[in-house]
Amino acid sequence: MRHWRHKPIILAATLFALLLGLPAHAGPFVLLDVGSGRVLAHEDAFQRWYPASLTKLMTAYVVFRALESGAVQLNSPVRITQNAAKEPPSKIGYPQGSVLTLDNALKIFLVMSANDVTTAVAESVGGSEEAFVARMNGEARRLGMTDTRFINAHGLPGPSQYTTARDLAILVRALRTEFPRYAGYFSIEGVRNGESVKENTNFLIGRFDGADGMKTGYICSSGFNLVATATRGRRTLAAIVLGAHSQVERAELAAELLARGFKAPGLGGPNIASLRPSGQTTAAVADIRGEICTQEAVEQRMKERDDQGRFVLTSPHVHPMQREPRVVAVGLGGAMGEEPAKPRYADVPIPTPRPDYTPQPVAVQQGG
Repeated sequence: MRHWRHKPIILAATLFALLLGLPAHAGPFVLLDVGSGRVLAHEDAFQRWYPASLTKLMTAYVVFRALESGAVQLNSPVRITQNAAKEPPSKIGYPQGSVLTLDNALKIFLVMSANDVTTAVAESVGGSEEAFVARMNGEARRLGMTDTRFINAHGLPGPSQYTTARDLAILVRALRTEFPRYAGYFSIEGVRNGESVKENTNFLIGRFDGADGMKTGYICSSGFNLVATATRGRRTLAAIVLGAHSQVERAELAAELLARGFKAPGLGGPNIASLRPSGQTTAAVADIRGEICTQEAVEQRMKERDDQGRFVLTSPHVHPMQREPRVVAVGLGGAMGEEPAKPRYADVPIPTPRPDYTPQPVAVQQGG
């Protein structure tokens, strides 16, 4: 059942009519007005779900906090350790000992979703992967993400790593409102690493009017997840879509939510921080592997491609990109104080002084 909570009643009826006819979707979603913090629509917003690479949104949040505190800079070095280099795909494959800037690392893990670079960032910014994950969980608590737990920085699956659509909406709003200067990282259309070009897997970037972020995620157990943001005029909306059955489905549902949201008034509805479950919730994390990674499901997804293997979106809100994607170049080198490559006796980062890090309480904002 979809839940529409708006006041007055006439506003609820308006939104309900606007949002009829959404594509069939069994997973959770939230449509959020980022500026006001109001929830325009939601379904199963409190169902625990595997975030997959949406985890990297919290990784970025922790990095942005470190940048703002002065603990690191965009040209600070990120070293690929043995631990980082052995992460499974998606990965960029830089050899152990390689050094890149934090700026390039952000572009790589937010667009290419490279798990090896994400782990290297966690180790470089946090001192160790474990310390960085502790920061992630600390920030989740501080922000009011009451049903989220992280066990790594990249989102590879584990039974103790979960979140909800509601909690992700809180994180998205924090990213957009606290760190507008870094918003450009989420709207990159593609990255070039040498001769290789990787386009953003958020199909709305460059194809949906006003699309400006944020991140995709996929593992068999979660299905195809997407956080998509768009800005028109002074209004920014965010669609959090979890558990889609394909890349096309998640993009088209997010586009439909956003398009209809822009037609609706930005008033009424609960604040995301005060949203409460409307029914029973369970501690179990949803696992839809049996719907996603069967041969039948794979064959069905192949039907969403044309003869050249390109995805075909039929949504009236998504238009073909009539130009080449705008890509940014990434690569190794350029880091501040980068040391020349030399033998290392152990793959243990050399401790460096860091300021104490204690997440501070944050006031809950009602209505923006």
